[in-house]
Amino acid sequence: MKILGRYLLRTNLYYISVCLALGVGIYILSDLFDRLDDFVEAGLGFKTIVVYFLVKTPLIISQILPVIFLLSVMVQLSIMGRSRELLALQTGGVPLDKVVLFLVIYGVVWAGVQLGFSQLVGVHGEQEAYRIWKEEVRDQPIDNRIMTDVWFREGPYVVKIDTLYPYREEGEGEGVTVYMLDDQELEWRKIIRAETFRVDDNTWTLYQAEVVDPTDFSFSTQGMMNLPLQHDLQSHTAIEGDPARLPLWRLSLEIERLRASGSNVERLRSAWHMKLAYAFSIPVMALIAMALVTWRDNIYLNVALSMVLAFAYYGGFVVGASAGEKGLVPPFIGAWGANLVFGLLAMARLSWVFRSRA
Repeated sequence: MKILGRYLLRTNLYYISVCLALGVGIYILSDLFDRLDDFVEAGLGFKTIVVYFLVKTPLIISQILPVIFLLSVMVQLSIMGRSRELLALQTGGVPLDKVVLFLVIYGVVWAGVQLGFSQLVGVHGEQEAYRIWKEEVRDQPIDNRIMTDVWFREGPYVVKIDTLYPYREEGEGEGVTVYMLDDQELEWRKIIRAETFRVDDNTWTLYQAEVVDPTDFSFSTQGMMNLPLQHDLQSHTAIEGDPARLPLWRLSLEIERLRASGSNVERLRSAWHMKLAYAFSIPVMALIAMALVTWRDNIYLNVALSMVLAFAYYGGFVVGASAGEKGLVPPFIGAWGANLVFGLLAMARLSWVFRSRA
């Protein structure tokens, strides 16, 4: 089995390298043709364009790796089937289930590579590519990002912000309303309204604050008022923006922080599970490739079927993740549903083949 493992590993590394080079090249060319006019209109030089696609390449690799793995394993097994190598293995006493086991374990290793690669290199590369696109191509500084109708809770305070500038050093928000609960958190103790506020060293300073006491309907005004809030305004960009741009560990911290403040974190929880589920779709692709080859060893037919199944998987993955984000299903089920469905179908096919050949 060690000799077989080395042979499978060596040949697959060759096929996956070829498929990966072709996949990345096609992706970059299509993206380049789509964005070239924007780069030219922005007056950017060749160096900026190269840097943009260079920093984006790690994320491209992590995105297409499951499909690349499926194609490489399918091509490898189809060639082995056409050359009767799979038949020779069975004749020599090596059952196909051992080949399947090796490919699944091999796929798990690649899943770990994809996860680490995407979260360590890919996320930072995507952030830099996003910065180049927004600031240098679109001329829209990220620091000027505006958010509206932001809610969060911290301790006895429930805070609503009409307009939020999470990246500004001064004047971070306009139109803030703070509802302060009593010690039992059963009744409102104060309602504070301010035109603007500023955050400095974990101290929230409200300007032109109006304070209402609901118990006796008294009303007072203060030119400046401080509140002991610790909330990180930039954490809300994880909800407003694309959660996929946050590394897995950072996303976990944001989920806990926002959940404790009373914010809805279903979208972030779905994004967290999606990162893991997409990485571990790679061993599922190994099962799909093996299931295809046990049906037909025609490499051209299998390439076409692999692409169809890859699109079907991705469609199911996106639909499930969207359902998880909207709360229609638990985030775990939404993110992992496509893996479970396609994995079980492939395993059912392989189980039927193994029983019929026993």
